[in-house]
Parts: sequence; structure tokens; C-alpha cells
Amino acid sequence: MEADAVRRRLHPEGVVSYTIDGRIDYTKAANGAGSDRIFEKISGIVALGGTSVTLQGDVTPAHRIAWFDVLFRNIKQRFPALWLHSLSASEILAIATQSGLTVQDTIARLRDAGLDSIPGNDAGILDDSVQRKGKADDWISVHRTAHALGMQTTATMTFGSGETIEHRVTHLENVRKLQEETGGFTSFTPWTFTPQSSALSGFEEATAVEYLKTLAISRMYLDSIENVQSNLETQGLKVLQVALRFGGNDVGSVQLAEGANAATEEQVRQVIRDAGFKPVQRDALYRTMFLN
Repeated sequence: MEADAVRRRLHPEGVVSYTIDGRIDYTKAANGAGSDRIFEKISGIVALGGTSVTLQGDVTPAHRIAWFDVLFRNIKQRFPALWLHSLSASEILAIATQSGLTVQDTIARLRDAGLDSIPGNDAGILDDSVQRKGKADDWISVHRTAHALGMQTTATMTFGSGETIEHRVTHLENVRKLQEETGGFTSFTPWTFTPQSSALSGFEEATAVEYLKTLAISRMYLDSIENVQSNLETQGLKVLQVALRFGGNDVGSVQLAEGANAATEEQVRQVIRDAGFKPVQRDALYRTMFLN
């Protein structure tokens, strides 16, 4: 299939990558809990072989730029090799507003404090008829600004929440245009909306077939983005294995998968082998491969 051909053209070495990392909610740390708990959780992630951490949460009035500045510097002092892939576009916008700064100054200060890259997992569907008016432009603006400052980011699409095919195409086109302009996206991950994890109701979860079709279309349309992720966290091992022939060259984080989709590192590696690929551990932005 064409999507598999694009994957093979971009990744002729025949490997599929995964990462070991962790996600930490910082919300309570600024409201009396302190940062020690964050440091403890990072220590646990590193002990498991983790190379990066995603810090995300709810930005409250206590979460101004000075708080993140101190936190990130302390993390880098304690864990100098750790990659901070943290704060979504919406969080950065909230920090900028509460701190009275521009988005550019906010990202620059966070970068100088230790922020290495920005996840794009709050993109949803980049179409104003689906999200609140202006949110798509806000998301694009934050990532464009980060790219201009030399910071790489990732992109996602959450589909299956009532949007149309045309909305998904608009989303892919927005991501493609920004990538052609800046080259700053290291990966793209399409994942399915899960009604049980949201306050929204009345939607049927996307089927595995719809997921595989969307993954394949993403791989073909976004050929300027080197990596497209077949997501373990939302799909589980069975669909994941098939997805590696629908354009995916990466399976995401072993540590972030939970519940029915939880899997050990060796289970993930075996699924990759069974699909005919060599499993390799990578860092947060696909730049370091650990052949183990």
C-alpha cells in the first residue's frame, strides 16, 4: 500500500522505534504540595530507563512564568540528561497571559530555563467550526513561534468526536502548511477520541478500521514530517502491529500505555519483531537510537 511505501522511503533501515518516558501533572505542586513530589516521580521514571518527561497540568494563578522558570532549572540541575518535552500550546498561552508576556518571550524564557520541546497533544481538530473560534490559529501560532526560536515540537490529531472528513482534511492541511514553512515538527500522531475519558457524550468511538485508514492517509499526506506514530496508548498491541504496515514507524511511549492497552517493553519489542521490523529505543525527538 502507498502509506507503507512512504514509510519505507523515509525509513529504509527497517526499524520501528519506541520511547520510555513518563507524564507528570504539575498542578498541585504550585498549590502547597511543593516540587519534591515531581522530583520523586522523575527519579522513578529515570530508574526505569526513561529519557524524557512530559510535564502538563492546569495552569492556575500560581503558575506564572517565574514558577516554571525555577522548576525547570531545578529539574535540569538534578537530572541534566533528562529531556523536558512539556507544556501544551494552551498552557503556554495561559502562562503568557497570566505573566503579562508575549508568547515569544514566554517560550524563550522557558527554553532558557530548560524546556527542550513542546508536545502538540492539545491540537484536537484544527478547524474553527469544530473548536472555539481562534483556537486553531492559537495552536498554530504557538508552534510557529517555537519553531522560529529553534525549538522542535510534535503534532497530533484527535478524531472521532463528531467532526467530518472535511474537518480532518483541514487539520492535515494546516499541519502540512506549517511544516513546509518551518520544518519544525518531528512527528505526527493521529489518535482516536475516547468518550469514556471525556465529559462529552453521544459519540461512538472510532473503529480500528477507521483508525488504520486515518493513519495511512496521514502518512501519505504528511510526507514532509519524518515520523508518524502508531499509538500504543490508544490502540493497544493488536491494532498497533497492523498499523506498522499502514505507515507508522514509531509506537510511542511504553510507559504511558495504561489499562487494557498496557504493555511491557519486551511485549512491544516482540510485536515489532513479529511485524517484520527491528525494535529500537529512541529519545524524545527521534534523534538517538538505542539498539538493544
